[in-house]
Amino acid sequence: MKKSIISLSTSIILATSALASTSVSALEVEGLSANVGVVSQYIFRGIVQTDTASASAGVDYENSGFYVGAWAADVQEGLEIDLYGGYGGELDNGLGYSLGFTTYQYTGDFDTSYNEVNLGLSYGMFSVSYNVGEWEVEAGPDQDYDFLSATVEHEGFYATYGTWGKDFDGDYFEVGYGTEVSGFDVGVAVVSNSKELAGTTSDENLVFSIGKSF
Repeated sequence: MKKSIISLSTSIILATSALASTSVSALEVEGLSANVGVVSQYIFRGIVQTDTASASAGVDYENSGFYVGAWAADVQEGLEIDLYGGYGGELDNGLGYSLGFTTYQYTGDFDTSYNEVNLGLSYGMFSVSYNVGEWEVEAGPDQDYDFLSATVEHEGFYATYGTWGKDFDGDYFEVGYGTEVSGFDVGVAVVSNSKELAGTTSDENLVFSIGKSF
């Protein structure tokens, strides 16, 4: 989750998560699922992580609302490895909720590490998430950040607005569409980020994705 502007909407993570919705029956019984995917450009919460295509793979286990998982992606200068866990559920009135923790670790020289608490609410086609974390800085004091996003989704179409706070700054807007084609999940998104995330001026990126779940 590199903060450097030159160098991860839910952002391609949102698109990747949408790709990982179907599991083989045997794995579903055990609560275990896996996913693989490729994006034409890796962008996370409005921040460009790669200028070229990025491959990823992940595995998740869920039981009675509790979940744990791991996800890894190519970030050109190494690998990003995410480890996460938490609990999620839904009330009788349809209100969904989740509470979790994620650590972002990196191999190579791409970045250091991030640790954050994840909170989420959803109702129908609407969802919001709030994340509070700390970035471990090699040469200097660690930096605190928070991230707030709101998403609306309907029949494969979605729109997300996200904004950074505390020691970080910047916001982005993403619109996209995902569907299944011949057993593969495919998607396209346009990500428009502010100058704080893109550099001296705002920027727009067109991202394509394809994935498969097991």
